[in-house]
Amino acid sequence: MTAVTGRELSREVAAELSDLAGIVAALDAHDWEAPSLCAGWRIREVVAHITMPARWSGPAVLAGLARSGFRWNVFADRAARGDAQLATNDLITGLRSDRLAKWRPPGGGVQGALVHAVIHGLDVTVPLRIDRQPPPERLRVVLDALAAPASLKHFGVDIAGIELRASDIDWAYGSGPVANADAQTLALVLSGRRQLAGLWAGQPPSGHP
Repeated sequence: MTAVTGRELSREVAAELSDLAGIVAALDAHDWEAPSLCAGWRIREVVAHITMPARWSGPAVLAGLARSGFRWNVFADRAARGDAQLATNDLITGLRSDRLAKWRPPGGGVQGALVHAVIHGLDVTVPLRIDRQPPPERLRVVLDALAAPASLKHFGVDIAGIELRASDIDWAYGSGPVANADAQTLALVLSGRRQLAGLWAGQPPSGHP
């Protein structure tokens, strides 16, 4: 597990959001309408989702959840599609807001906030083929968080009996046949955006593609 203080993580969250704001501010109108890695969402919906905490109060979220039958995915989708209608500059302003930088997901803390920023940032940059990887110190924290049992269950990822090994940073998890890739690709695998198939250094274990 990567040893990083809460204060250091808070700085990394703010830096990641600032980096992403600079990236999306340079996008053209066509890019904003392009498909993201989140099924059914354009780049615009992803940025709207990332910046939701900058606009929505706690009571507004609870009311929205109630209208969605307390199904978070339904509510998040409705909110993202609605907020995606905002002006592009308003969405960029949300990325740069202090309120978003200080937001912490319930139960996730500052580590969860960094995972949220990094993974949804990849939902934007990867499909647009933007040549940018989060810094290694951020990716280590994100990979540690995504490899936790609760996260694997949330994303429906099965890595039992294998070892994930990053080729570009000092990070590995698990034991067994090695699935090898760069840290960004492993983050996409652990968050359900990519499949394990094709990452094996040798033969995959039984039960894995």
